[in-house]
Amino acid sequence: MISIVEAQETNKMIREMNLDVRTITMGISLLDCAHSNIDTFNRNMYDKITRLAENLVKTGEDLERQFGIPIINKRISVTPIAIAAGGVNSESYVSIAETLDRAAREVGVNFIGGFSALVHKGFTTSDRRLIASIPEALATTERVCSSVNIGSSRSGINMDAVKWMGSIINQTAELTADRDSAGCSKLVVFCNSVEDNPFMAGAFHGVGEAECVINVGVSGPGVVKRALEEAKDSDFETLCETIKRTAFKVTRVGQLVAQETSKRLGIPFGIVDLSLAPTPEIGDSIAEIFQVMGLEEAGAPGTTAALAILNDNVKKGGVMASSYVGGLSGAFIPVSEDHGMIEAVQKGALTLEKLEAMTCVCSVGLDMVAIPGDTKESTISGIIADEAAIGMVNNKTTAVRLIPVIGKQVGEIAEFGGLLGYAPVMPVNGFSCQSFIDRGGRIPAPIHSFKN
Repeated sequence: MISIVEAQETNKMIREMNLDVRTITMGISLLDCAHSNIDTFNRNMYDKITRLAENLVKTGEDLERQFGIPIINKRISVTPIAIAAGGVNSESYVSIAETLDRAAREVGVNFIGGFSALVHKGFTTSDRRLIASIPEALATTERVCSSVNIGSSRSGINMDAVKWMGSIINQTAELTADRDSAGCSKLVVFCNSVEDNPFMAGAFHGVGEAECVINVGVSGPGVVKRALEEAKDSDFETLCETIKRTAFKVTRVGQLVAQETSKRLGIPFGIVDLSLAPTPEIGDSIAEIFQVMGLEEAGAPGTTAALAILNDNVKKGGVMASSYVGGLSGAFIPVSEDHGMIEAVQKGALTLEKLEAMTCVCSVGLDMVAIPGDTKESTISGIIADEAAIGMVNNKTTAVRLIPVIGKQVGEIAEFGGLLGYAPVMPVNGFSCQSFIDRGGRIPAPIHSFKN
């Protein structure tokens, strides 16, 4: 149970420190929707999603009113479509994405994730159909999110998929050029993707999951910042303890919301994902936490160490508050969604290379990074390969959500709106990696993958 003292602290965190439940995400298995006829598959899928998620948004709104806790998004994740639609006799999966979008609109959720393929060791016919459909699918839908897992610590990196995704990202950018290539904001390329992530755009409902579950994502950069301000010039041990205690309190809020949602919907509780996901709001920034820790700007020497401290102690505090902490849990560093990161880029303190170094210790990877619209496909593939290598060798999740903004160059601003914010276009290394990417095949898994 939540004590009176915890309730009072929670109210203060909500009023003064931008604490929120970023998302309640319902995971839904679509395995029993399988059919060879695409129209029948779409109908089965639509009926199941709208039936199970009928009361999801209302339940979230009821909880907001009862507990006074802002619940920003209500979302759905589904079985990776390349798996669920494996028996469909169709060359294009665009109509499947459009059906997902229609179902999401019907139940009122913000996003639906799972237009996804897992190709870390190779392609099925269904994988190829889904990946080929991504650009048009994201251009013609509003709420559908897509992800492709191209590597893992156990199987290595599928470099044919890496090369292809460079092209897919560019095609998606072209088809949504009138919106600052915003279609790419709904597309993530993963290494070591996880099955229970409630955050978009990389959420999908893994095949090892139950029929339907409730996962909750909690976010509190402003809470951590305030706690560290009160710790002032304390040593690193005190700094770490402060972050852990704060993460514990934030996770308890997520646990309460998750359990209540589960109880009211009659659907099992899955996990709480405690991820310090920033917003464009002042005071809700990872970069501001770095400044409180003693750095002039995000990107200054010491930034990677500061992020490592933050990420590790958020996880330690979270696991003490809930037995079911999962998803990605840690610190996100999306450039467009963090006003402090944006300012650091504009001042020249934060570069793409420094961001890559930071991804070695963050929760995800290069997230919501705008790059010039004329960036070569092979360069995008090279950046994906670098991130995948970090994830593969370090046995962690890494991801790339790059946005080549068609028609814009370094220093110009791309506008995405809402929680996605805006981003300055960042320079990329102009030297070619074409011959490297053209080799194809698969990079073998590292030696430590043999754990049996």
